[in-house]
Amino acid sequence: MAGNLDHEVDAYVASTPASKKLQEEAKRFLPGGSSRATSYYDPYPFFVDRAEGNYIYDIDGNRYLDFMINATTYIVGHANPTVVEAVQEQAARGFSYSNPTEAQVRLAKIISDRVPSVDTIRFTNSGSEGTLNAIRLARAFTGRHKIAKFEGGYHGGHEYVSVSVSAPASKLDPNGPNAVPEWPGQPPSVVEDVIVLPYNDLEGSERLIRNHKDELACLIMEPVCSNFGYLPGKPEFLQGMRDLTRELDIVLIFDEVQSFRLSPGGAQEHLGVIPDITTFGKIIGGGLPVGAWGGRRDIMDLYDPSDGPPVVSHAGTFNANPLTMVAGEETLKQLTPEAYDRMNAQGGMLREKLNAVFGELEMDAQVTGIGSLFGFHFTSEEITDYRSTLKGPKEMKAAMFTGLLNEGILLSFKATGALSTLTTDSEIDTLVDATRVVAQRIRD
Repeated sequence: MAGNLDHEVDAYVASTPASKKLQEEAKRFLPGGSSRATSYYDPYPFFVDRAEGNYIYDIDGNRYLDFMINATTYIVGHANPTVVEAVQEQAARGFSYSNPTEAQVRLAKIISDRVPSVDTIRFTNSGSEGTLNAIRLARAFTGRHKIAKFEGGYHGGHEYVSVSVSAPASKLDPNGPNAVPEWPGQPPSVVEDVIVLPYNDLEGSERLIRNHKDELACLIMEPVCSNFGYLPGKPEFLQGMRDLTRELDIVLIFDEVQSFRLSPGGAQEHLGVIPDITTFGKIIGGGLPVGAWGGRRDIMDLYDPSDGPPVVSHAGTFNANPLTMVAGEETLKQLTPEAYDRMNAQGGMLREKLNAVFGELEMDAQVTGIGSLFGFHFTSEEITDYRSTLKGPKEMKAAMFTGLLNEGILLSFKATGALSTLTTDSEIDTLVDATRVVAQRIRD
């Protein structure tokens, strides 16, 4: 396996000399040459020159069919003309102001009208800030301090969600989920205040939640787990979590930073389970920095400053800046029910074809996902939770990712991807054919 990966890496290095040179310069000024964990991969990332539609171009002149689309962000394609025009018009009138604009009201109305859980909403500048503030709000609303999350669940980079996200198998308790800090020096109180649950295990999760019911402010979860190859929760599991948290007066937070692309109302509408608070990011900013959280009016009213100081204060220089608001508005306008139906159908076809390729080649591999989202796994065991994603050789994902780069296709380095409204059946077949070629290389 190592030899096959080396071969793919050698081919990649040979095709990206300018990126290799720029990476060496970047390392002089940036730790490892990067400011973003997900943009680095071995031996180095290619550096981007430009992007348009479904394609991205590097500084060596290579063109890649982009299924990463900046971690699922560009749902209407790179440099979408309508979005670009709106941003240019707003930029000519100013980038941001100390006072609000009509643009934030328009975008808030679109999201509130579409998402079942959202009565009111607040904007910020990243998905991480969205989940951080949603948890803070739940604590203020309930007067409790502990939170529950799922093993392997990713909700951004702040302290209380940076527990048991990417723990190696050697640190996992064989008896069930345990709180594992993500980096050295995290305060012991963080680990003590986070209850880690087993995803898709209703009985096990219910037992842990009931044991801590008097201390838990909220349960934060992705209804579609990005770290698990966009695995959706089982219907009875998601509904069970909804019923239990409602019974125990625990705030249920759905992290839809990535899954808010399955329908106009997101995964909650698609799957039929409605949380108390929803967090957003990615597509609602049209490619500009954005985050948001919204939910029940009685909870969100803790921010209301119109009748004296709010219970919870939330500030930010660039919150709801008009550039982001108009980019998000123009993006969501293009996401009609027909657009969602088309992308979801294409996603189903893609997963079916990719799984057929692995079946033809008799490889222990599978593709999971839902709607327009997909992820590769190199194991024949069913993927149900974090621990099942650790099965199979890790090098296979790296070899597939690098091999597809050599075939002119970009996924995330975790071998996951997403479609856009511009994706055609031809581009799906291009990915399927390239996967077959790479799979044969790394298998043989």
